[in-house]
Amino acid sequence: MMQALKGSLVALVTPMTENDDIDYQSLESLIDWHIEQGTNGIVSVGTTGESATLDVKDHLDVVKYTIDYANSRIPIIAGTGANSTSEAIELTEESKKLGADYTLIVTPYYNKPNQNGLIKHYLKLADNVDIPQILYNVPSRTACDLSPASVKLLSEHKNIIGIKEAVNTEERMSDLLEISKDNDEFILLSGDDPSFLSMMQKGGDGVISVAANVVPNIISNICSLIFEGKNEEAININQKLYDLYELLFIESNPIPVKWMLYKMNFIKNSIRLPLVELDKKYQENVLNEMLKLELL
Repeated sequence: MMQALKGSLVALVTPMTENDDIDYQSLESLIDWHIEQGTNGIVSVGTTGESATLDVKDHLDVVKYTIDYANSRIPIIAGTGANSTSEAIELTEESKKLGADYTLIVTPYYNKPNQNGLIKHYLKLADNVDIPQILYNVPSRTACDLSPASVKLLSEHKNIIGIKEAVNTEERMSDLLEISKDNDEFILLSGDDPSFLSMMQKGGDGVISVAANVVPNIISNICSLIFEGKNEEAININQKLYDLYELLFIESNPIPVKWMLYKMNFIKNSIRLPLVELDKKYQENVLNEMLKLELL
């Protein structure tokens, strides 16, 4: 049985050169840094990794490179969601062949399936590819919402081992915590940096974090403190990141986080269209916050 994912999992950016090619040298530096900083897992080519604008070849090339370079030093979760079930199966199958430890599968976006369609989509993936699969629900980006009742049904499949949930209402969290209590092998991961601490304090297993791209050690430390029952200490550290969490979503993710990493000299200032560089009107605020957090 593969060790369950816990703690701070980074939704890693995909570094690019000025002409939009994948920058593999920067990718190596980021992977090494995350391992040194105590990150507990890497999501390769999720939303933050620009999955929407990487074609299938680029997508799988980045996943392969990440797996090979990490060389089992850290679990790799391949983002393999698509709004076409057959494409999601292809990405999931290929990621399994490449050696991914897990896959993260976002709900189909734009075509707005109902709950029955979502259930059939995920069951077809789970039936077709024998790899641990994590559901991913983020209605603000996909225009469909995977209900807790659907999650409960899906959690019974041996290949569906958890969910990354970005809806942070009390009701949603208590429903999902109930599912993970009933099935202690089903892991609950936050997909929302501002609220991950409170979800973990109630019994969640970790966070797939955008902020961990720039403050990996701090997010990892917060998770460790929660697991150790040092809640007060975790809250105090987390409070210092509130402004950062807000700034990371001041424009569409990953625009702000890629600009921060560029300023930190980890990556070049490059993002694929239709996304563009962080608007100049936000840059000073972001720089001030980075100085405050001693990131520069």
